[in-house]
Amino acid sequence: MDDPCKNKNFKGLVIGIYVDPAINDDPGKFTPAGNRYNKLVCNRLQDLLRISGPPPKLGQVRIFFNLEPEFASVALVGLGKECQGYDVFEQMDEGKEAIRIAAAVGCRALQRLLVEKVFVESFSHAESAAEGAALGVWCYQEKKRRENQKHIPQLELHDDCDWTGWQIGLQKAAAQNLARQLMDTSANLMTPTSFAQNAVEVLCKSGVNVEVKVKGWAETQKMYAFLAAAQGSCEPPIFLELSYYGVSRDERPVVLIGKGITYNSGGLCLKPCFDQSKMRGDMAGAACVVAACRAVAGLQLPLNIRGLIPLCENMPGCAAMRPGDIVKAMNGKSIEIENTDCAGRLALADALVYAQNFWPRFIVDIGTMTYDMRHALGCSSSGVFSNSEALWEYMLAASMHTGDRVWRFPLWDHFRKLMVDHDNVDVKSIGRGVCEMCKGSQACKVAAFLNEFVPCGDWLHLDTFGVMKSNGYDSPYLRKGMSGRPTRTLVEFLSQLVCHREE
Repeated sequence: MDDPCKNKNFKGLVIGIYVDPAINDDPGKFTPAGNRYNKLVCNRLQDLLRISGPPPKLGQVRIFFNLEPEFASVALVGLGKECQGYDVFEQMDEGKEAIRIAAAVGCRALQRLLVEKVFVESFSHAESAAEGAALGVWCYQEKKRRENQKHIPQLELHDDCDWTGWQIGLQKAAAQNLARQLMDTSANLMTPTSFAQNAVEVLCKSGVNVEVKVKGWAETQKMYAFLAAAQGSCEPPIFLELSYYGVSRDERPVVLIGKGITYNSGGLCLKPCFDQSKMRGDMAGAACVVAACRAVAGLQLPLNIRGLIPLCENMPGCAAMRPGDIVKAMNGKSIEIENTDCAGRLALADALVYAQNFWPRFIVDIGTMTYDMRHALGCSSSGVFSNSEALWEYMLAASMHTGDRVWRFPLWDHFRKLMVDHDNVDVKSIGRGVCEMCKGSQACKVAAFLNEFVPCGDWLHLDTFGVMKSNGYDSPYLRKGMSGRPTRTLVEFLSQLVCHREE
């Protein structure tokens, strides 16, 4: 006979309850799936909840054990007020965001109990539930010994038939987790060469073609701005070209460009030590593009994508670029390097010019560009600059759906003049300000700088410096570390383009 002490049930369940924070002593209302489960256990869940104190509010969880044989533990999570939806002032679907938070909190609570398989109800939107659950249980731990790693449970949908929505949510969460993994890997292990190897390994399995181009190729293309950013490091620069064909190869592609500075010391204009400590994440744009391409391939979206990723390190070597150096970009424009802590915009400039070879439908570039984003928006949203009202509207709609918000900044001619109205060169990397030491409006000036290298057509620039890291509190479904944002918003943005086209 089996020892009953060894017969453990390693299945857990996450269900929800609505509690209006504006009503004192609100007893709460179970979700439909929660109500069905409560009836299954003959109202024992409701009875135990009543004697265990106030029902959990949004972001809180209550765990109950041994209610019935199938699930050893049940996590009851708060969803906040019922019937939440799009808030015009917050520019977010607060109902979907509450679902992500609830799913993450519940799964993480069961994860701490080492539950092997967690069943999550949909909370009325399976995609958001899958996103919150998968993002919430993930953490970067590749370099820890296996016995010290956190247990990652298997996630399943409970009591709902929206299997498609659940799988889409898992795909989007897996993409963001991939970006988090690439960003959180230390810079000595995530060099331009190793990033390229990771991209090849991840994307080729998904049906995305990866071309790895080396320094000699960049020299033949006259990408001297990109090469200047790389010349201080002993790590050779690499230019990645990703190709995904979801429709006929004759269709014009969407071009995604990701800033790939795998470590940014600031060059000869060295950053303070505290600022350098997180600069392994300065390739967030590149990580986002790789992750988004994998998700698009996994979802089999019917569109063509060309991803361009200039990879290099910005280091203070003996051959490093110097303040005052003048280099020529691929389009022939001369650039004066006023501060060597501007490697990202130099690399993106040549990538933008190179994008014209593909006759793109439009171009989206992504990078952690300026501290201005953190000063202006904190970690609440990414900054957007665009010459196209339509692209901005699509990106805004995508961010409402994902909860990973964006905010538009101006692309005025005023900022262009600060960058280009000079006697000695075509463009300066920093440009004029109120005074020579002025650091204000850097985000707008970077966008104006990049706009000088954009081929004719629609273009959107995302500055993601403010959302590069997560503190573990502001987004409850993201642990402390690199955030991988705004990967899900980019994937949703591309998905909405497909839906609009089909209409």
